Amino acid sequence: MKITKAALQDVKQTAALFDQYRQFYKQASDLNGAEAYLTERMEKQESVIFLAKDEERYVGFVQLYPTYSSIGMKRAWILNDLFVAESSRKKGVGEKLLDAAMALAMETGAASIALSTAPDNEKAQRLYERKGYVRDQQFYHYELNL
Repeated sequence: MKITKAALQDVKQTAALFDQYRQFYKQASDLNGAEAYLTERMEKQESVIFLAKDEERYVGFVQLYPTYSSIGMKRAWILNDLFVAESSRKKGVGEKLLDAAMALAMETGAASIALSTAPDNEKAQRLYERKGYVRDQQFYHYELNL
């Protein structure tokens, strides 16, 4: 298993995984839209994506967006997307992708990595907790849909 930082030449393979990820969250498949979205993020350097590749194909990705902690006065990262192809689950892929995210955060002097997941995504919750992520008990999360 090899973890690499995605570049523009990886966008087609990344988009295929990203489209599967969106379908997992009950979104309609839109491969062209996924490719356009990821291309824009990469070109504008608005996110960092790490890819997991086995001997033959890409099997997972993690996408992080930069932000800042006003209280900590440091950079922070939002781990917005983590996906492992169904055929590659339970093989440590998600854990290796989380390790890459943590390495990025440490390299950039970040204060934290934040993430959200669906309440029924218990497998992901167990992985996050095993890797040291703690469920926030201090703040409520709100969102305004536009």
